[in-house]
Amino acid sequence: MKQPLYKAIAVTLQALVNCRASGNAEWAERWLDRLKQFDSMLPSGSGFDSGSVILKTVSSAREILIETSFHHMDENGSYDGWTEHRVKVRADLACGFVIEVGGRDRNDIKDYIADTFHEALSAEVGEDDEVMEGAA
Repeated sequence: MKQPLYKAIAVTLQALVNCRASGNAEWAERWLDRLKQFDSMLPSGSGFDSGSVILKTVSSAREILIETSFHHMDENGSYDGWTEHRVKVRADLACGFVIEVGGRDRNDIKDYIADTFHEALSAEVGEDDEVMEGAA
């Protein structure tokens, strides 16, 4: 079954919480592996040169927190510095989800970051059979 990436992340975070609460270390590890796979589906390259990482210990099914940084260029096309950002993704009944981007808004980059993450998190993903094998 396919679902948007943001929803797959939220469902996986909740499953991880449930496994930890019940003491199921084996499945908690599988859910963590799935979250690491989702990290690779987040913006990387094209300015997001250090990739993006879900903050697994502080995120929840209701609020996903992602760390990223952006590598800026000057008017000559040379790299000239980084900005660090925390992307907050929250559920919205009317829109599915909303994004807030923290950090410095150098060169009005926060709108671009929000748009880029919105596109990535809206992408449809399927279940990973290897990680999810045996899930019930």
